[in-house]
Amino acid sequence: MIRGNLLNVFTGDIYPAEIEVSGGKVAGVRSISGNFPDIILPGFIDAHLHIESSMLTPSSFAAAAIPHGTVAVISDPHEIANVMGVDGVRFMMDDAAATPMKFYFTAPSCVPATPFETAGAEITAREIEELLRMDSAVALGELMNFPGVIAGDDEVMDKIEAARALNMPVDGHAPLLSGDELCAYIGAGISTDHECVSPEEVLEKRRLGMKIMAREGSSARNLRALAAAGCDFLVSDDIHPADLLEGHMDRILRRAVDYGIDPVSAVQMITINPAEHYGLTTGAIAPGWSADFVVVDSLRDFNVKRVYIDGRPVAENGRYLPGSPSGTSTPPRRLEVPEFTADRLGVRAEGDEATVRVIDVLDGQLITEESIATLEVEEGTVQADTSSDILRVSVLDRYGRGNISSGFVHGFGLQEGAIASTVAHDSHNLIVVGVDPELMKRAVDILKETGGGLVAVSEDDHRVLKLPVAGLMSDGDVFEVADGFENLNTFTEQLGSRLSAPFMTMSFLSLLVIPRLKIGDRGLFDVEKFEIKNLMEM
Repeated sequence: MIRGNLLNVFTGDIYPAEIEVSGGKVAGVRSISGNFPDIILPGFIDAHLHIESSMLTPSSFAAAAIPHGTVAVISDPHEIANVMGVDGVRFMMDDAAATPMKFYFTAPSCVPATPFETAGAEITAREIEELLRMDSAVALGELMNFPGVIAGDDEVMDKIEAARALNMPVDGHAPLLSGDELCAYIGAGISTDHECVSPEEVLEKRRLGMKIMAREGSSARNLRALAAAGCDFLVSDDIHPADLLEGHMDRILRRAVDYGIDPVSAVQMITINPAEHYGLTTGAIAPGWSADFVVVDSLRDFNVKRVYIDGRPVAENGRYLPGSPSGTSTPPRRLEVPEFTADRLGVRAEGDEATVRVIDVLDGQLITEESIATLEVEEGTVQADTSSDILRVSVLDRYGRGNISSGFVHGFGLQEGAIASTVAHDSHNLIVVGVDPELMKRAVDILKETGGGLVAVSEDDHRVLKLPVAGLMSDGDVFEVADGFENLNTFTEQLGSRLSAPFMTMSFLSLLVIPRLKIGDRGLFDVEKFEIKNLMEM
Protein backbone atom coordinates (compact mmCIF):
# COMPACT_ATOMS: atom_id res chain seq x y z
CA MET A 1 0.00 0.00 0.00
CA ILE A 2 1.35 3.42 -0.99
CA ARG A 3 -0.07 6.55 0.62
CA GLY A 4 0.36 10.24 -0.14
CA ASN A 5 -1.04 13.24 -1.98
CA LEU A 6 -2.14 11.91 -5.35
CA LEU A 7 -2.23 13.97 -8.54
CA ASN A 8 -5.11 12.60 -10.58
CA VAL A 9 -4.22 13.17 -14.24
CA PHE A 10 -7.82 12.54 -15.33
CA THR A 11 -9.35 15.32 -13.25
CA GLY A 12 -6.33 17.48 -12.44
CA ASP A 13 -7.01 17.59 -8.70
CA ILE A 14 -4.75 16.59 -5.81
CA TYR A 15 -5.98 14.75 -2.71
CA PRO A 16 -4.73 12.30 -0.04
CA ALA A 17 -5.08 8.72 -1.25
CA GLU A 18 -3.85 5.20 -0.76
CA ILE A 19 -2.91 3.03 -3.72
CA GLU A 20 -3.30 -0.73 -3.57
CA VAL A 21 -1.01 -2.73 -5.83
CA SER A 22 -1.38 -6.33 -6.95
CA GLY A 23 0.57 -8.20 -9.59
CA GLY A 24 2.37 -5.07 -10.76
CA LYS A 25 -0.87 -3.19 -11.43
CA VAL A 26 -3.02 -0.74 -9.55
CA ALA A 27 -5.79 -2.71 -7.83
CA GLY A 28 -7.49 0.19 -6.14
CA VAL A 29 -7.27 3.89 -5.29
CA ARG A 30 -9.07 5.25 -2.22
CA SER A 31 -9.38 8.78 -0.86
CA ILE A 32 -8.19 9.06 2.74
CA SER A 33 -7.58 11.70 5.38
CA GLY A 34 -4.12 12.84 6.35
CA ASN A 35 -1.32 15.30 5.79
CA PHE A 36 1.48 14.18 3.51
CA PRO A 37 4.60 16.16 2.55
CA ASP A 38 5.04 14.76 -0.97
CA ILE A 39 3.03 14.25 -4.16
CA ILE A 40 2.56 10.97 -6.02
CA LEU A 41 2.56 11.28 -9.81
CA PRO A 42 2.29 8.66 -12.55
CA GLY A 43 5.70 7.62 -13.83
CA PHE A 44 7.10 9.92 -16.51
CA ILE A 45 7.05 9.03 -20.21
CA ASP A 46 9.39 10.46 -22.84
CA ALA A 47 7.19 10.09 -25.91
CA HIS A 48 9.89 10.70 -28.49
CA LEU A 49 13.53 9.79 -27.99
CA HIS A 50 16.48 8.36 -29.86
CA ILE A 51 18.33 6.39 -27.19
CA GLU A 52 21.46 6.32 -29.36
CA SER A 53 21.84 10.10 -28.99
CA SER A 54 22.71 9.57 -25.32
CA MET A 55 25.64 7.44 -26.52
CA LEU A 56 24.39 4.82 -24.05
CA THR A 57 22.88 1.41 -24.65
CA PRO A 58 19.23 1.08 -23.51
CA SER A 59 20.24 -0.72 -20.29
CA SER A 60 22.71 2.02 -19.36
CA PHE A 61 20.21 4.72 -20.33
CA ALA A 62 17.59 3.18 -18.05
CA ALA A 63 19.98 3.17 -15.09
CA ALA A 64 20.61 6.89 -15.66
CA ALA A 65 17.03 8.02 -16.38
CA ILE A 66 14.94 6.03 -13.88
CA PRO A 67 16.25 7.99 -10.84
CA HIS A 68 14.84 11.11 -12.55
CA GLY A 69 11.35 9.63 -12.63
CA THR A 70 11.32 8.26 -16.17
CA VAL A 71 9.58 4.88 -16.20
CA ALA A 72 8.91 4.58 -19.93
CA VAL A 73 10.22 5.84 -23.24
CA ILE A 74 9.00 5.61 -26.81
CA SER A 75 12.23 5.09 -28.69
CA ASP A 76 12.74 5.43 -32.41
CA PRO A 77 15.86 3.31 -33.09
CA HIS A 78 16.41 4.66 -36.58
CA GLU A 79 20.00 5.66 -35.75
CA ILE A 80 21.24 2.10 -35.28
CA ALA A 81 18.79 0.91 -37.95
CA ASN A 82 20.56 3.09 -40.52
CA VAL A 83 23.82 1.41 -39.59
CA MET A 84 22.77 -2.21 -39.00
CA GLY A 85 19.19 -2.55 -40.24
CA VAL A 86 16.68 -4.79 -38.47
CA ASP A 87 19.51 -6.52 -36.58
CA GLY A 88 20.27 -3.18 -34.92
CA VAL A 89 16.63 -2.73 -33.88
CA ARG A 90 16.57 -6.23 -32.40
CA PHE A 91 19.75 -5.45 -30.44
CA MET A 92 18.07 -2.42 -28.89
CA MET A 93 14.98 -4.42 -27.97
CA ASP A 94 17.01 -7.25 -26.44
CA ASP A 95 19.22 -4.91 -24.43
CA ALA A 96 16.19 -2.93 -23.21
CA ALA A 97 14.51 -6.11 -21.97
CA ALA A 98 17.20 -6.46 -19.29
CA THR A 99 15.95 -3.36 -17.42
CA PRO A 100 12.85 -2.50 -15.35
CA MET A 101 12.14 0.53 -17.57
CA LYS A 102 9.28 0.12 -20.04
CA PHE A 103 10.82 0.53 -23.48
CA TYR A 104 8.35 0.98 -26.31
CA PHE A 105 9.64 1.20 -29.84
CA THR A 106 8.53 2.70 -33.12
CA ALA A 107 9.41 0.95 -36.36
CA PRO A 108 11.97 3.12 -38.20
CA SER A 109 10.14 4.43 -41.25
CA CYS A 110 12.98 6.07 -43.14
CA VAL A 111 15.97 3.78 -43.47
CA PRO A 112 17.66 5.32 -45.31
CA ALA A 113 16.27 8.77 -44.55
CA THR A 114 16.67 9.84 -48.17
CA PRO A 115 17.94 8.28 -51.42
CA PHE A 116 20.59 11.02 -51.66
CA GLU A 117 23.08 9.49 -49.22
CA THR A 118 24.76 6.19 -48.43
CA ALA A 119 23.35 4.22 -45.52
CA GLY A 120 24.22 0.87 -44.02
CA ALA A 121 20.81 -0.69 -44.53
CA GLU A 122 17.33 -0.41 -45.99
CA ILE A 123 14.16 -1.34 -44.13
CA THR A 124 11.30 -2.20 -46.45
CA ALA A 125 7.54 -2.03 -45.91
CA ARG A 126 7.49 -5.80 -45.36
CA GLU A 127 10.09 -5.51 -42.60
CA ILE A 128 8.18 -2.57 -41.12
CA GLU A 129 5.11 -4.78 -40.76
CA GLU A 130 7.19 -7.46 -39.03
CA LEU A 131 8.61 -4.91 -36.58
CA LEU A 132 5.19 -3.43 -35.84
CA ARG A 133 3.93 -6.86 -34.83
CA MET A 134 6.53 -7.14 -32.07
CA ASP A 135 5.21 -6.79 -28.53
CA SER A 136 7.09 -3.59 -27.70
CA ALA A 137 6.16 -1.76 -30.94
CA VAL A 138 3.59 1.05 -30.60
CA ALA A 139 3.84 3.17 -33.77
CA LEU A 140 5.47 3.81 -37.11
CA GLY A 141 8.47 6.03 -36.47
CA GLU A 142 8.80 9.62 -37.62
CA LEU A 143 8.21 9.95 -41.36
CA MET A 144 11.04 12.28 -42.34
CA ASN A 145 10.53 11.78 -46.05
CA PHE A 146 7.68 14.28 -46.20
CA PRO A 147 8.19 14.87 -49.95
CA GLY A 148 7.61 11.15 -50.45
CA VAL A 149 4.43 11.28 -48.37
CA ILE A 150 3.11 14.31 -50.26
CA ALA A 151 3.94 12.73 -53.62
CA GLY A 152 2.28 9.44 -52.63
CA ASP A 153 5.43 7.35 -53.07
CA ASP A 154 4.38 3.70 -53.15
CA GLU A 155 6.97 2.40 -50.67
CA VAL A 156 6.27 5.20 -48.21
CA MET A 157 2.51 4.73 -48.45
CA ASP A 158 2.89 0.97 -47.97
CA LYS A 159 4.66 1.63 -44.65
CA ILE A 160 1.89 3.97 -43.52
CA GLU A 161 -0.73 1.43 -44.51
CA ALA A 162 1.07 -1.29 -42.52
CA ALA A 163 0.69 0.84 -39.38
CA ARG A 164 -2.92 1.82 -40.07
CA ALA A 165 -3.88 -1.82 -40.67
CA LEU A 166 -2.68 -2.56 -37.13
CA ASN A 167 -4.44 0.56 -35.71
CA MET A 168 -1.10 2.11 -34.80
CA PRO A 169 -0.33 5.83 -34.99
CA VAL A 170 2.22 7.28 -37.39
CA ASP A 171 4.71 9.80 -36.02
CA GLY A 172 5.62 12.82 -38.11
CA HIS A 173 8.60 14.99 -38.89
CA ALA A 174 7.57 18.07 -40.82
CA PRO A 175 9.79 21.09 -40.12
CA LEU A 176 8.29 24.31 -41.53
CA LEU A 177 5.77 22.35 -43.64
CA SER A 178 2.68 24.48 -44.24
CA GLY A 179 -0.42 25.03 -46.36
CA ASP A 180 -1.57 22.49 -48.91
CA GLU A 181 1.56 20.36 -48.47
CA LEU A 182 0.93 20.10 -44.73
CA CYS A 183 -2.67 19.12 -45.43
CA ALA A 184 -1.52 16.37 -47.77
CA TYR A 185 0.99 15.14 -45.19
CA ILE A 186 -1.57 14.99 -42.37
CA GLY A 187 -4.18 13.55 -44.70
CA ALA A 188 -1.92 10.57 -45.33
CA GLY A 189 -2.31 9.60 -41.68
CA ILE A 190 0.49 11.41 -39.84
CA SER A 191 -0.58 12.24 -36.28
CA THR A 192 2.31 14.00 -34.48
CA ASP A 193 5.15 16.43 -35.05
CA HIS A 194 8.14 17.38 -32.88
CA GLU A 195 9.86 19.82 -35.24
CA CYS A 196 7.89 23.02 -34.56
CA VAL A 197 9.98 26.12 -33.85
CA SER A 198 7.31 28.84 -33.56
CA PRO A 199 3.84 29.29 -32.00
CA GLU A 200 2.43 30.00 -35.47
CA GLU A 201 3.66 26.62 -36.71
CA VAL A 202 2.12 24.89 -33.68
CA LEU A 203 -1.22 26.60 -34.21
CA GLU A 204 -1.47 25.70 -37.88
CA LYS A 205 -0.65 22.05 -37.24
CA ARG A 206 -2.92 21.70 -34.20
CA ARG A 207 -5.80 23.25 -36.13
CA LEU A 208 -5.39 20.46 -38.65
CA GLY A 209 -5.52 17.77 -35.97
CA MET A 210 -1.85 17.11 -35.28
CA LYS A 211 -0.59 16.47 -31.77
CA ILE A 212 2.47 18.58 -31.09
CA MET A 213 5.52 17.52 -29.10
CA ALA A 214 7.42 20.39 -27.49
CA ARG A 215 11.07 19.38 -27.70
CA GLU A 216 13.64 20.21 -25.05
CA GLY A 217 16.79 18.20 -25.74
CA SER A 218 20.53 18.75 -25.75
CA SER A 219 20.76 20.41 -29.15
CA ALA A 220 17.22 21.47 -30.09
CA ARG A 221 15.47 23.38 -27.31
CA ASN A 222 12.13 24.71 -28.48
CA LEU A 223 10.10 24.59 -25.26
CA ARG A 224 10.53 28.24 -24.31
CA ALA A 225 9.33 29.41 -27.73
CA LEU A 226 6.37 27.01 -27.76
CA ALA A 227 5.28 27.07 -24.11
CA ALA A 228 2.35 29.42 -24.69
CA ALA A 229 1.22 27.71 -27.89
CA GLY A 230 -0.61 24.79 -26.30
CA CYS A 231 1.37 21.62 -27.06
CA ASP A 232 0.33 18.05 -26.27
CA PHE A 233 3.52 16.27 -25.20
CA LEU A 234 6.92 17.19 -23.72
CA VAL A 235 9.81 15.21 -25.23
CA SER A 236 13.59 15.22 -25.30
CA ASP A 237 14.25 13.73 -28.78
CA ASP A 238 18.03 13.77 -28.29
CA ILE A 239 19.86 14.02 -24.96
CA HIS A 240 23.56 13.87 -24.18
CA PRO A 241 24.97 12.01 -21.16
CA ALA A 242 26.08 15.10 -19.20
CA ASP A 243 22.56 16.54 -19.51
CA LEU A 244 21.09 13.18 -18.48
CA LEU A 245 23.07 13.28 -15.25
CA GLU A 246 21.38 16.59 -14.42
CA GLY A 247 17.90 15.37 -15.26
CA HIS A 248 15.55 13.98 -17.83
CA MET A 249 11.76 14.47 -17.81
CA ASP A 250 11.98 15.97 -14.31
CA ARG A 251 14.17 18.75 -15.65
CA ILE A 252 11.86 19.30 -18.61
CA LEU A 253 8.95 19.61 -16.17
CA ARG A 254 10.82 22.28 -14.20
CA ARG A 255 11.53 24.22 -17.36
CA ALA A 256 7.95 23.91 -18.55
CA VAL A 257 6.70 25.45 -15.32
CA ASP A 258 9.38 28.15 -15.49
CA TYR A 259 8.16 29.00 -19.01
CA GLY A 260 4.57 29.41 -17.84
CA ILE A 261 2.94 26.03 -18.43
CA ASP A 262 0.49 25.00 -15.70
CA PRO A 263 2.19 22.30 -13.54
CA VAL A 264 -0.72 19.85 -13.77
CA SER A 265 -0.91 20.31 -17.55
CA ALA A 266 2.85 19.71 -17.77
CA VAL A 267 2.52 16.45 -15.85
CA GLN A 268 -0.33 15.35 -18.12
CA MET A 269 1.92 16.04 -21.14
CA ILE A 270 4.37 13.35 -19.96
CA THR A 271 1.87 10.85 -18.55
CA ILE A 272 -1.74 10.44 -19.64
CA ASN A 273 -1.44 12.32 -22.95
CA PRO A 274 1.20 10.04 -24.52
CA ALA A 275 -0.33 7.00 -22.80
CA GLU A 276 -3.69 7.56 -24.48
CA HIS A 277 -2.19 8.41 -27.87
CA TYR A 278 0.05 5.34 -28.03
CA GLY A 279 -2.19 2.94 -26.13
CA LEU A 280 0.18 2.38 -23.21
CA THR A 281 -0.68 0.75 -19.89
CA THR A 282 1.45 3.23 -17.95
CA GLY A 283 0.72 6.94 -17.46
CA ALA A 284 -2.08 7.09 -14.89
CA ILE A 285 -2.80 5.93 -11.35
CA ALA A 286 -6.08 4.05 -11.65
CA PRO A 287 -7.30 0.44 -11.46
CA GLY A 288 -5.83 -1.74 -14.20
CA TRP A 289 -2.94 0.59 -15.02
CA SER A 290 0.66 -0.42 -14.39
CA ALA A 291 1.78 0.51 -10.88
CA ASP A 292 4.39 3.03 -12.04
CA PHE A 293 4.72 5.99 -9.69
CA VAL A 294 7.03 8.90 -8.97
CA VAL A 295 7.10 10.62 -5.59
CA VAL A 296 8.18 14.28 -5.84
CA ASP A 297 8.54 17.08 -3.31
CA SER A 298 6.40 19.65 -5.15
CA LEU A 299 4.88 20.67 -8.47
CA ARG A 300 7.43 23.44 -8.73
CA ASP A 301 10.77 21.74 -8.21
CA PHE A 302 9.81 18.15 -9.13
CA ASN A 303 12.67 16.76 -7.05
CA VAL A 304 12.29 12.99 -7.38
CA LYS A 305 12.40 11.13 -4.07
CA ARG A 306 11.25 7.64 -5.04
CA VAL A 307 10.36 5.77 -8.23
CA TYR A 308 8.26 2.62 -8.51
CA ILE A 309 7.84 0.40 -11.57
CA ASP A 310 5.24 -2.37 -11.42
CA GLY A 311 4.83 -1.52 -7.74
CA ARG A 312 8.48 -2.22 -6.90
CA PRO A 313 10.89 0.52 -5.77
CA VAL A 314 13.57 1.07 -8.44
CA ALA A 315 15.12 4.41 -7.37
CA GLU A 316 15.43 6.44 -4.20
CA ASN A 317 16.92 9.91 -3.78
CA GLY A 318 18.81 9.71 -7.06
CA ARG A 319 20.10 6.16 -6.60
CA TYR A 320 19.25 3.40 -9.06
CA LEU A 321 18.32 0.46 -6.82
CA PRO A 322 18.85 -2.48 -9.23
CA GLY A 323 22.58 -1.61 -9.30
CA SER A 324 24.84 -1.73 -12.35
CA PRO A 325 23.06 -2.09 -15.70
CA SER A 326 23.30 -5.50 -17.29
CA GLY A 327 22.60 -5.51 -21.00
CA THR A 328 23.34 -7.84 -23.87
CA SER A 329 26.60 -8.32 -25.74
CA THR A 330 28.02 -5.61 -27.98
CA PRO A 331 26.96 -5.92 -31.64
CA PRO A 332 29.62 -5.97 -34.34
CA ARG A 333 31.28 -2.75 -35.43
CA ARG A 334 30.38 -1.11 -38.71
CA LEU A 335 33.08 1.28 -39.88
CA GLU A 336 34.56 0.68 -43.33
CA VAL A 337 36.32 3.82 -44.57
CA PRO A 338 38.79 2.99 -47.37
CA GLU A 339 42.26 4.53 -47.31
CA PHE A 340 42.42 8.04 -48.78
CA THR A 341 44.77 11.01 -49.00
CA ALA A 342 44.21 14.35 -47.27
CA ASP A 343 43.77 16.21 -50.55
CA ARG A 344 40.44 14.39 -51.04
CA LEU A 345 39.06 16.48 -48.16
CA GLY A 346 39.79 19.68 -50.06
CA VAL A 347 37.69 21.60 -52.59
CA ARG A 348 39.41 22.21 -55.93
CA ALA A 349 39.01 25.41 -57.98
CA GLU A 350 40.82 27.48 -60.57
CA GLY A 351 41.98 31.08 -60.20
CA ASP A 352 42.80 33.10 -57.08
CA GLU A 353 39.31 33.15 -55.55
CA ALA A 354 36.21 30.98 -55.46
CA THR A 355 32.62 31.84 -54.55
CA VAL A 356 31.04 29.01 -52.56
CA ARG A 357 27.87 28.13 -50.70
CA VAL A 358 28.34 27.95 -46.93
CA ILE A 359 26.26 26.10 -44.33
CA ASP A 360 25.44 28.48 -41.45
CA VAL A 361 24.82 26.69 -38.16
CA LEU A 362 22.56 28.16 -35.46
CA ASP A 363 23.52 27.36 -31.88
CA GLY A 364 20.81 25.29 -30.22
CA GLN A 365 18.95 24.60 -33.48
CA LEU A 366 18.91 21.75 -35.99
CA ILE A 367 17.88 24.09 -38.80
CA THR A 368 20.72 25.69 -40.75
CA GLU A 369 20.87 28.64 -43.12
CA GLU A 370 22.77 29.22 -46.35
CA SER A 371 25.20 32.02 -47.15
CA ILE A 372 27.64 32.83 -49.91
CA ALA A 373 31.35 33.51 -49.35
CA THR A 374 34.34 34.32 -51.53
CA LEU A 375 37.42 32.39 -50.40
CA GLU A 376 41.05 32.38 -51.44
CA VAL A 377 42.40 29.62 -53.66
CA GLU A 378 45.96 28.40 -53.11
CA GLU A 379 47.57 25.81 -55.37
CA GLY A 380 44.16 24.88 -56.75
CA THR A 381 42.52 24.31 -53.33
CA VAL A 382 39.88 26.58 -51.79
CA GLN A 383 41.05 27.71 -48.33
CA ALA A 384 39.16 27.97 -45.05
CA ASP A 385 38.96 31.43 -43.49
CA THR A 386 39.20 31.27 -39.69
CA SER A 387 39.01 35.09 -39.44
CA SER A 388 35.46 34.84 -40.83
CA ASP A 389 34.78 31.53 -39.05
CA ILE A 390 34.43 29.62 -42.31
CA LEU A 391 35.78 26.10 -41.91
CA ARG A 392 35.98 22.96 -44.01
CA VAL A 393 33.45 20.16 -43.61
CA SER A 394 33.60 16.69 -45.16
CA VAL A 395 31.38 13.62 -45.03
CA LEU A 396 32.95 10.22 -45.73
CA ASP A 397 30.84 7.16 -46.50
CA ARG A 398 31.56 4.65 -43.74
CA TYR A 399 30.08 1.61 -45.47
CA GLY A 400 32.98 0.86 -47.81
CA ARG A 401 31.96 2.62 -51.04
CA GLY A 402 34.57 5.38 -50.80
CA ASN A 403 32.34 8.45 -51.27
CA ILE A 404 33.72 11.74 -49.92
CA SER A 405 31.95 15.09 -50.13
CA SER A 406 33.43 18.40 -49.00
CA GLY A 407 32.16 21.91 -48.43
CA PHE A 408 32.28 24.83 -45.98
CA VAL A 409 30.53 25.67 -42.72
CA HIS A 410 30.19 28.83 -40.64
CA GLY A 411 29.60 29.09 -36.89
CA PHE A 412 31.87 26.55 -35.20
CA GLY A 413 34.57 29.02 -34.23
CA LEU A 414 37.54 26.62 -34.44
CA GLN A 415 40.84 28.44 -34.83
CA GLU A 416 42.89 25.27 -35.20
CA GLY A 417 42.56 21.52 -35.46
CA ALA A 418 39.56 19.42 -36.35
CA ILE A 419 36.67 17.48 -34.83
CA ALA A 420 35.14 14.31 -36.26
CA SER A 421 32.37 11.85 -35.44
CA THR A 422 30.74 8.61 -36.58
CA VAL A 423 27.49 9.99 -35.12
CA ALA A 424 26.12 11.86 -38.13
CA HIS A 425 22.36 11.74 -38.55
CA ASP A 426 20.76 9.81 -40.02
CA SER A 427 22.95 7.55 -42.12
CA HIS A 428 25.81 8.01 -39.64
CA ASN A 429 28.58 8.37 -42.13
CA LEU A 430 31.79 9.88 -40.79
CA ILE A 431 31.69 13.70 -40.59
CA VAL A 432 34.65 16.00 -39.91
CA VAL A 433 34.95 19.79 -39.48
CA GLY A 434 38.32 21.50 -39.40
CA VAL A 435 40.80 24.10 -40.49
CA ASP A 436 43.09 22.07 -42.74
CA PRO A 437 42.81 18.70 -44.51
CA GLU A 438 45.82 17.09 -42.82
CA LEU A 439 44.41 17.41 -39.30
CA MET A 440 40.97 16.44 -40.57
CA LYS A 441 42.46 13.24 -41.97
CA ARG A 442 44.24 12.58 -38.67
CA ALA A 443 40.90 12.84 -36.89
CA VAL A 444 39.35 10.37 -39.34
CA ASP A 445 42.25 7.93 -38.93
CA ILE A 446 41.88 7.96 -35.13
CA LEU A 447 38.21 7.01 -35.43
CA LYS A 448 39.08 4.23 -37.87
CA GLU A 449 41.48 2.83 -35.29
CA THR A 450 38.99 3.00 -32.41
CA GLY A 451 36.04 1.60 -34.34
CA GLY A 452 34.01 4.78 -34.10
CA GLY A 453 33.26 7.62 -31.74
CA LEU A 454 34.00 11.32 -31.34
CA VAL A 455 37.43 12.95 -31.57
CA ALA A 456 39.04 16.40 -31.43
CA VAL A 457 42.63 16.93 -32.62
CA SER A 458 45.15 19.74 -32.48
CA GLU A 459 48.59 19.91 -34.01
CA ASP A 460 50.15 17.90 -31.17
CA ASP A 461 47.31 16.40 -29.10
CA HIS A 462 43.86 14.84 -29.25
CA ARG A 463 40.90 13.63 -27.17
CA VAL A 464 38.65 10.73 -28.15
CA LEU A 465 35.43 9.20 -26.85
CA LYS A 466 35.16 5.63 -28.08
CA LEU A 467 31.73 4.40 -29.21
CA PRO A 468 32.24 0.74 -30.13
CA VAL A 469 28.52 -0.13 -30.33
CA ALA A 470 27.83 0.50 -34.02
CA GLY A 471 29.93 3.68 -33.79
CA LEU A 472 26.99 5.24 -31.94
CA MET A 473 27.03 4.04 -28.33
CA SER A 474 29.49 3.29 -25.57
CA ASP A 475 29.59 0.06 -23.61
CA GLY A 476 30.20 2.09 -20.41
CA ASP A 477 27.82 3.73 -17.97
CA VAL A 478 26.57 7.32 -17.99
CA PHE A 479 29.30 8.53 -15.63
CA GLU A 480 32.11 7.22 -17.84
CA VAL A 481 30.55 8.60 -20.99
CA ALA A 482 29.68 11.98 -19.48
CA ASP A 483 33.21 12.39 -18.12
CA GLY A 484 34.79 11.47 -21.46
CA PHE A 485 32.39 13.75 -23.31
CA GLU A 486 33.11 16.65 -20.96
CA ASN A 487 36.86 16.25 -21.51
CA LEU A 488 36.26 16.20 -25.24
CA ASN A 489 34.15 19.36 -25.16
CA THR A 490 36.69 21.18 -22.96
CA PHE A 491 39.44 20.35 -25.45
CA THR A 492 37.20 21.51 -28.32
CA GLU A 493 36.65 24.83 -26.54
CA GLN A 494 40.42 25.22 -26.38
CA LEU A 495 40.47 24.83 -30.15
CA GLY A 496 38.15 27.85 -30.33
CA SER A 497 34.67 26.33 -30.50
CA ARG A 498 31.94 28.70 -29.36
CA LEU A 499 28.96 26.36 -29.74
CA SER A 500 27.16 25.03 -26.67
CA ALA A 501 27.10 21.51 -28.17
CA PRO A 502 29.59 21.34 -31.08
CA PHE A 503 29.43 17.59 -31.61
CA MET A 504 25.64 17.51 -31.52
CA THR A 505 25.52 20.42 -33.96
CA MET A 506 28.01 18.72 -36.26
CA SER A 507 26.06 15.46 -36.15
CA PHE A 508 23.01 17.20 -37.64
CA LEU A 509 24.88 18.87 -40.52
CA SER A 510 24.30 15.68 -42.49
CA LEU A 511 20.60 15.27 -41.65
CA LEU A 512 19.12 15.81 -45.09
CA VAL A 513 15.52 16.18 -43.90
CA ILE A 514 15.82 19.31 -41.74
CA PRO A 515 16.19 22.65 -43.58
CA ARG A 516 17.91 24.31 -45.10
CA LEU A 517 21.40 23.50 -46.41
CA LYS A 518 23.05 20.22 -45.33
CA ILE A 519 25.80 17.93 -46.57
CA GLY A 520 25.87 14.18 -47.18
CA ASP A 521 28.50 11.86 -48.61
CA ARG A 522 27.27 12.71 -52.13
CA GLY A 523 27.31 16.49 -51.84
CA LEU A 524 25.56 19.60 -50.54
CA PHE A 525 21.82 19.16 -50.16
CA ASP A 526 18.98 21.66 -50.43
CA VAL A 527 16.33 20.25 -48.09
CA GLU A 528 13.49 22.50 -49.25
CA LYS A 529 14.04 21.58 -52.91
CA PHE A 530 15.06 18.05 -51.90
CA GLU A 531 17.99 17.91 -54.30
CA ILE A 532 21.77 17.90 -54.45
CA LYS A 533 23.16 21.43 -54.80
CA ASN A 534 26.37 22.49 -56.52
CA LEU A 535 28.91 24.01 -54.13
CA MET A 536 30.05 26.73 -56.51
CA GLU A 537 27.25 27.25 -59.05
CA MET A 538 25.02 30.05 -57.73
